[in-house]
Amino acid sequence: MVEVFGATSTTEDVLSGINLRGKRILVTGVSAGLGVETARSLAAHGAQVVGAARDLTKAEAATTEVRKAAAANGGSLELIELDLASLKSVRACTDRLLANKEPVDVVIANAGIMATPFSLTMDGFETQFGTNHLCHFLFVNRIAPLIRKGGRLINLSSAGHRFSNVDLDDPNFERTPYDPFVAYGRSKTANILFAVAFDQRHRDRGVRAAAVHPGVIQTELGRHVDPVRIASMIEQMSKQLAAEGKSSFQWKTIPQGAATSVWAGVVAPADEIGCRYCENCHVGQLVAEDVTISGVSEGVRAYALDPNTAEALWRKSEQLVGESF
Repeated sequence: MVEVFGATSTTEDVLSGINLRGKRILVTGVSAGLGVETARSLAAHGAQVVGAARDLTKAEAATTEVRKAAAANGGSLELIELDLASLKSVRACTDRLLANKEPVDVVIANAGIMATPFSLTMDGFETQFGTNHLCHFLFVNRIAPLIRKGGRLINLSSAGHRFSNVDLDDPNFERTPYDPFVAYGRSKTANILFAVAFDQRHRDRGVRAAAVHPGVIQTELGRHVDPVRIASMIEQMSKQLAAEGKSSFQWKTIPQGAATSVWAGVVAPADEIGCRYCENCHVGQLVAEDVTISGVSEGVRAYALDPNTAEALWRKSEQLVGESF
């Protein structure tokens, strides 16, 4: 019988009885929040975890419990430097990984930023699109040869993808008025579309890709958002949940938030999650485009899974990062 998990499942719930010894799993963004918990839970079940972070000093301090869990259960943690706002840093990091020639079983592209004021990365990309999508696109594609047959790519997306489809004609808001949540939505839609296109390219060798929404969690991710706006969004979500006959909104804990990443990465059947969007430890269903971000508690927009848009985004991303895959 297959265990059924849901919104309140934790990393320990989904990994109960799972032995990950011999698995090498790369996680980006291991200096805080979901990334640290994802790394901890995997290492606690014997995985060799490679954690990428921009600030290694911060990551070292944040991963004390990860190392303890690893030491007690046959796992390990290795930290590598990766600044996802810099193509130069991505290339340097991937060059080192490729030179070491150590294969990986799963890549969890966890790092990200949300609703930031307008700015550009050092390469001239709108910061959210550049950090959340473009640098991950370059990072993952450069190390794709290291992913073992039967491996997986898990991209952290968000229900926030419902704020906007990608805009391949104006990715840097040069002609469009900048809105922090629209920019966030574009980048989170891009995370899903990247998983779709990556899955199509690699499934023949048994490598599958999926995108996941971790849920709404209180982490550093929300540091740029006005608390008043957060309160308003939560009120709207609670009203909609009530209209659906469900309990009022509840924040997820960090172990609950990381559970879907872990479930999709090492627990769920590959064919179940490949080329899909997952949330609350199950595959998400399509939601109509006339439904607002707070208008339904779950679901994925059809535009985020559209294979033609995924291909167009792939080509645009190759153009922007200056490499073809």
